[in-house]
Amino acid sequence: MTHYFLGADVGSTKTHVAIADETGRVLGFGEGGAGNTDTVGYEGLRRTLEIATQSAVQQTGITIDQIAGAGVGVSGLDYPSQTAPTLQVIESIGLQVPIEAVNDALIGLVAGATDGWGVAVVSGTGCNCWGWDCDRRQGQVTGGGWQMGEYAGSTELAYRAVQLVAYEWTRRGPATQLTPALIRYTGATDVVDLLHGLASGRLEIDAAAAPLIFEVAAQGDTVAIDLIHWAGRELGELAKAVIRQLNFEALEFDVVLLGSMFNGGPLLIDPLRDSIAELAPRARLVRLQTLPVVGAVLLGMEQAQWPITPEIRAELERTAVKRDT
Repeated sequence: MTHYFLGADVGSTKTHVAIADETGRVLGFGEGGAGNTDTVGYEGLRRTLEIATQSAVQQTGITIDQIAGAGVGVSGLDYPSQTAPTLQVIESIGLQVPIEAVNDALIGLVAGATDGWGVAVVSGTGCNCWGWDCDRRQGQVTGGGWQMGEYAGSTELAYRAVQLVAYEWTRRGPATQLTPALIRYTGATDVVDLLHGLASGRLEIDAAAAPLIFEVAAQGDTVAIDLIHWAGRELGELAKAVIRQLNFEALEFDVVLLGSMFNGGPLLIDPLRDSIAELAPRARLVRLQTLPVVGAVLLGMEQAQWPITPEIRAELERTAVKRDT
């Protein structure tokens, strides 16, 4: 009898569900929208999971009751009190099997770390950082963004860019090419119209503006360059907090980088690396080369006590990527 395993990566903007057989071959791949309960609630999480799971199940030709184990990474699953209601939602779509639900950073860690443990730093729309030691003892930050003093995803980068434009206008800071770039981006007539429009809510700058900031930095604007360096060091501070919690300072371990902000390359990653090296010089930065949902499937296999071999992991990585192209 063939065994099947489900993995879900539930994000703040999109969701992936993969179903694989016991060899690691992905047979079904479903997609859905946002599932972070902070923004869509538990009913929104249920709808997103149901849509993506039904799509994946239909592709496999099996029924959901043939799944042997499931792993689910959920953006916004930051506190223990959220675990029970999250599991209830997952079970409500028909998954009556052993399930592990974790913050989505941890499935990226499982997918990307050589030994399945270490630290995962997330910088996408928002930012986060979680870690596991070899015994699955957990370390984390709050995932609360600006409110909790945690930076920097693309949202925070964009907000900070607006502040720096305001600093130029008020003569609190130096001139920057971020000003004309954001004027063009929003369609404002000038810097006064830009700032008034943002203050009144008539104009908006959000996470989608992050690539523009990298473009301005690439043109040599020192304010934009310093802004991205700041973001890298702030992400390093998140990593160092988790490293201290898990007593990793003297260890050799992987720091897995997750999220679209890292597409910015060395300008963001180098200050992150330098910051971490101040505390944990043996840490290795690893950019995730596969989909995080691979880690979720691996957690599902663990829940069913299925032995995971390097061959299974390699097949998961190969076929999950193929399904996403």
